Amino acid sequence: MSNINWSKLSFIDLFAGIGGFHQALGSFGAQCVFASEIDKYASQTYFENYGIKPFGDITKINESDIPKHDILCGGFPCQAFSISGKQLGFSDTRGTLFFEIARIIKYHSPKIIFLENVKNFAKHDSGNTLNIVLKTLDELGYNVFYKVLNASNFKLPQNRERVYFVGFRKDLNINNFSFPLGSGEPVALCDFLEDNPDDVKFIQRDDIVFNKKIEIHSDLIDDIVLPNKPIQIGIVGKGGQGERIYHPLGHAITLSAYGGGVGSKTGLYQINGKIRKLSPRECARIQGFPDSFKIISNKTQAYQQFGNSVAVNVLKAIVAKIEEVLYDKL
Repeated sequence: MSNINWSKLSFIDLFAGIGGFHQALGSFGAQCVFASEIDKYASQTYFENYGIKPFGDITKINESDIPKHDILCGGFPCQAFSISGKQLGFSDTRGTLFFEIARIIKYHSPKIIFLENVKNFAKHDSGNTLNIVLKTLDELGYNVFYKVLNASNFKLPQNRERVYFVGFRKDLNINNFSFPLGSGEPVALCDFLEDNPDDVKFIQRDDIVFNKKIEIHSDLIDDIVLPNKPIQIGIVGKGGQGERIYHPLGHAITLSAYGGGVGSKTGLYQINGKIRKLSPRECARIQGFPDSFKIISNKTQAYQQFGNSVAVNVLKAIVAKIEEVLYDKL
């Protein structure tokens, strides 16, 4: 058992989206004292679910107006940094959204930093972007650890690889941190589907071609080793992005906020003999959001919100690891 009283720990949620970090930290009992999100539709969803109205553009918010907090978290956008000064530090982050995080950290010195970004962040600008972030956080007084993790290893049916950062203020003397590995056990999209969703797009066209047929007998399904990847069985049109059809015994495609094609953002699946996209609720489920999560936006906005979100299961597993190392520190 942990000796940490999470209800006494506060956090701020930057670039908050619809609150993936809030879901994870809130499940442990931590209290959100501030959120920031520039998208008005995501902000409305956040308010409906957590009762907190996010402030808007973080670049226009003074750090002194942000409440004191123990944990700073956020999935910040990836941007190129100027390295003209070649100091690889705080000054080189100016003009980027990471600078907004850095200036808040500099002012408030939270105990823990918890960040997420796209997988390729570590290779961005030949590694210079990552170096600047690590050097900046070191200068600000943090021991920082990072690792690329895949949502597929955390019982979610999509290969969503993201890099996660955890930083501990140096006076906590936490010099080692191990990220969770996840169980890696097979997980299939079919276990996340709604029975009869009424808000999905069904596809009926003459140019649907099935190029692989999978026959599964119900009495044998428990003996099948499911692959943790999408199983493509057909195409629509020319089979480009958003025009591929998948089997629900495999993974969903990685959810995206953007992309074209008739199956854009969710992919197409043959379910109960029909070809369709996923519903917003199904997208919520494969990102780790509970069914109690309120979806208030139209489908277009909902797809974008879940496509932009962080995988909640991964965040929860990381928080559990943070709890382990904080055992005798707080």
